[in-house]
Amino acid sequence: MILNCIAVDDEPLALGLVCTFIEQTPFLKLAGRYSSAVEALVGLQTQKIDLVFLDIQMPNLNGIELARVLDSRSANKPRIIFTTAYNQFALEGYKVDALDYLLKPFNYEEFLHASNKALTYVELLQRSNTAAAPDAVPQHPEEDYLFLKIEYQLVRIALKDILYMEGLKDYVKIYLQNTEKPLLSLTSLKALEEKLPSKRFMRVHRSYIVSLDKINSITRNALQIGTVNITVGDQYKEPFGQFLSKWI
Repeated sequence: MILNCIAVDDEPLALGLVCTFIEQTPFLKLAGRYSSAVEALVGLQTQKIDLVFLDIQMPNLNGIELARVLDSRSANKPRIIFTTAYNQFALEGYKVDALDYLLKPFNYEEFLHASNKALTYVELLQRSNTAAAPDAVPQHPEEDYLFLKIEYQLVRIALKDILYMEGLKDYVKIYLQNTEKPLLSLTSLKALEEKLPSKRFMRVHRSYIVSLDKINSITRNALQIGTVNITVGDQYKEPFGQFLSKWI
């Protein structure tokens, strides 16, 4: 697979270095170089780009602002690797779904590591989309895993390992069996609810989705998974009651 790339940086030396790195990487193709985010935005309207190497501190429209514009696209949005001299933007980079964050000055080895991560991400995403297509031949008898963005990588999570999920303001905690710490993903419970098979998972609270086969006990208004008690929210009691009626 070849990734079409552009580089965006208002510093000529930095822009030249990134372009050189792109051109010497076999799976990357340089499709454009821009000295401002505004110019890059115009270029992105006219060609299919897979990956953007993007500086942050630029006049008029900075890299974070451009990333927000691109992230608002419903489909065919390019992935982003930030290239910046300022580490204080790392959290903002994560919030706009950047694949990686290269801190200047970086060498080719660091650049290649980030690029390989982008290649893996795009390949996994392509396979996932192919498997989800209506006319695709299913590779599995049922959905048995999902891919989630964890930090700056796409992580495969087996559905059988999920205990429950807890929604926070901007993130979701995924609690897994035999794992001490939950995984943290920048997504929403609503987005996960749409991906998960309804026969195996249920939203029981504004802040919780549970794995139905991991429930240990149930009371009138709550359920227990392991040592954790989860309240069933009022608006979810009816569908949860319908689930229970099949087994009582």
